[in-house]
Amino acid sequence: MLAFHPLAFTPVCSLQMQTYQRDLPKYEGLDAHILSLSVDAGPAKKAWAESLGGISFDLLADFHPHGHVASLYGVMRNDGISERASFIIDKTGTIVWAKKYDIPQQPDHGEVLEALSSLSGR
Repeated sequence: MLAFHPLAFTPVCSLQMQTYQRDLPKYEGLDAHILSLSVDAGPAKKAWAESLGGISFDLLADFHPHGHVASLYGVMRNDGISERASFIIDKTGTIVWAKKYDIPQQPDHGEVLEALSSLSGR
């Protein structure tokens, strides 16, 4: 699962990452790997993960060129940050599920887990 989030060190994004960490065994049980991506620089993402008590999934930096990956996925905003969006990508590299959320909205993890579950037949 590729999860775009606007910025590190913000309340909604922090809660989003902590929820993924808490639910990581559920994602792994569905054979899913979480990749979280924002336009923050790598060192900022590392410090943020530490401030959250440690994150054991990948926090990626879409820093240079700024927002390139977000642009490729159609979720880069004009104000220089990405949308909050989730993509489920199957093992062939095909996007099989996607949803964009309002910036202040926490993604519905139950909805994402249900989509993953339906794909894996579990």
